[in-house]
Amino acid sequence: MKRKRIVVGTRKSPLALTQTEWVLNELKKHHPDLELGMEKIVTKGDRILDVTLSKVGGKGLFTKEIEQAMFDGDCDFAVHSLKDMPVQMPDGLMIVAITHREDPRDVIISRDGRSFAELPMGAKVGTSSLRRAAQLRSARPDIEIVSVRGNINTRLAKLEEMELDAIVLAAAGLERMGWGDKISERLSTEVCIPAVGQGALAIQCRTDDPEIREILSVLDDANTRQIVLAERTVLARLNGGCQIPIGAFAEFTGEELTLTGIVGSSDGLVLLRETATGTDPVALGHAVADRLLEKGAADILARVREELNQ
Repeated sequence: MKRKRIVVGTRKSPLALTQTEWVLNELKKHHPDLELGMEKIVTKGDRILDVTLSKVGGKGLFTKEIEQAMFDGDCDFAVHSLKDMPVQMPDGLMIVAITHREDPRDVIISRDGRSFAELPMGAKVGTSSLRRAAQLRSARPDIEIVSVRGNINTRLAKLEEMELDAIVLAAAGLERMGWGDKISERLSTEVCIPAVGQGALAIQCRTDDPEIREILSVLDDANTRQIVLAERTVLARLNGGCQIPIGAFAEFTGEELTLTGIVGSSDGLVLLRETATGTDPVALGHAVADRLLEKGAADILARVREELNQ
């Protein structure tokens, strides 16, 4: 290894910085002589906070500006939450490592510690995710979904400010911030299938930089890579993004992967769900996606996209 200093690109949110610091600390364990710098970048998804993510539109809302910084030479690699990453990489960039996955589940944080089932009739639940909204409405048609955007700190504050009964967040983000004690309930995947790749970090770099690729490859977790490949195959086959009500969750059961995928209507009145087991993550992803398409997933997603464009 010749290079003595490399620079990481990251979003400015407290969670993004915490995740990036963790990655840098892990790198230091393997490359103690390496000097590490950080370039903090504001993305389109960070700038536009008064509109739900699904309405902002486009893919790569939290990644494009960071990717451009790599092309411009302002940073050598980037740390992303994998769930924010489009399945199609820009030419010239690659995911060189996927870190060990933290708890992928969604969680409920309620004002009085109640679980999702214990929330009162007509409870106001805050989330900006169509995927979460569709599944929660399917399980509890009585609840009122309230759009809540911003970083974790902001959304926690809005729980009180907006007099919500609960908000929904990702377990992994809360745990990385050291706030696991705020969780009222970890939602079973029977109730809420997580976002594709939720709980894993993606390390991205330029394809034409073999030295950086070698440095970063130590962070790759082989099992997590197989799991998220199955999930991202579902997303790719359905031509979806992180703003569309699609979820997928894979886990190892012995030597095999079990994969569940969902597609829902915005109102939660229709929720398609399919599960399959196999050893080839790509074939498994295609199988689950194709079954969802056979059940009418394409029509549901077309209606959702139409609603978003109105």
